[in-house]
Amino acid sequence: MPALLLNYFGQSALLLSEPQAAVNPFYQMMPGWLLYPGVALAALATIIASQAVISGSFSLTRQATMLGYLPRVEIRHTSETEIGQIYMPLVNWVLMLSTIGLVIGFGSSSRLAAAYGMAVTTTMVATTFLAFVVARRRWRWSLASALALTAAFLAIDLAFFGANAIKILDGGWFPLAIAAGIFLLMTTWRRGREILERRIQERVEPIQTFLERTRRTRPTRVDGTAIYMTGSPMIAPPALVHNLRHNRVLHRRSVLLTVVTRSVPHLGEGERLHVRELEQGFWSITAHYGYMEDPDIPALLQRKEELGFACDPEETTYFLGREKLVPTTEGGMPPWRDRLFAFMSRNAQSATEFFHIPPEGVMEVGAHVEL
Repeated sequence: MPALLLNYFGQSALLLSEPQAAVNPFYQMMPGWLLYPGVALAALATIIASQAVISGSFSLTRQATMLGYLPRVEIRHTSETEIGQIYMPLVNWVLMLSTIGLVIGFGSSSRLAAAYGMAVTTTMVATTFLAFVVARRRWRWSLASALALTAAFLAIDLAFFGANAIKILDGGWFPLAIAAGIFLLMTTWRRGREILERRIQERVEPIQTFLERTRRTRPTRVDGTAIYMTGSPMIAPPALVHNLRHNRVLHRRSVLLTVVTRSVPHLGEGERLHVRELEQGFWSITAHYGYMEDPDIPALLQRKEELGFACDPEETTYFLGREKLVPTTEGGMPPWRDRLFAFMSRNAQSATEFFHIPPEGVMEVGAHVEL
């Protein structure tokens, strides 16, 4: 911060004494012999800043995915000791292509300045509003104290924002358009998942009803463990119902596994599992993860002391549902958003890869779902 303040104060002092230096005050501050080293220093600083942007994009995308605001994407861990060191190929390609397109489209750094200024000042205003929420909900500040702090910061932030607002037509529209596009994708995915879960809920039966039916019909049981991924431990997963309907068998141990992402970064090991034995060899397991943690289902199933049973990987089969989404005019979203959600769903990373499930042990059961 001291170096940054000296830099800006130096440029301001130069402009007060030499207004014609406004063309490029940063490099005009330097003596002639320092120009090329200054360019090299600025290039290195840009590389450092770009790494911060890339790492931030990876982290935010991962957190949004875990919290259910974006579809699953490929995440590669680059460190065996630091969980936060990740690489996302899709995000990296999007950043690269966007940057190249941005530079070509604007053509000069002076035209880019308007977009940069609008992006920074809008972020400052948004952060101030979020700080108000944190002060009220997390820190339990009184309304008067939170408003006083917010007003103090907004007085500064809105001054910067207003100064840049006049540049919206000169390039400031670009970051606003990008933000609107990302907001559209996130809200479409969130709303689409809610509609999809409601549609599935309408077609399933409570787990107790399913167990009562199997108690009467006594289906054939085969050796091994079946893992059924489900969004709610209170319902019979469609994959379980279809498996019994078409194959007419059940495994001797059937596990209804629900993965819940909590709105905290990490959880203690004592908070990870909630295990409940039902009846007839059925178990209900709820696994809790923080939004900075990666679910690893096979590793989870090896914790036999907490589970209450041993799960042999060689005799375990994972049953996953795969929905084919059909847009309709009677859903909760306009048809174009239904199609957008269906496109995002088709291109999401598979649950097999996301949960680190061995592909050779997976069976997928398909179903048509109208949005």
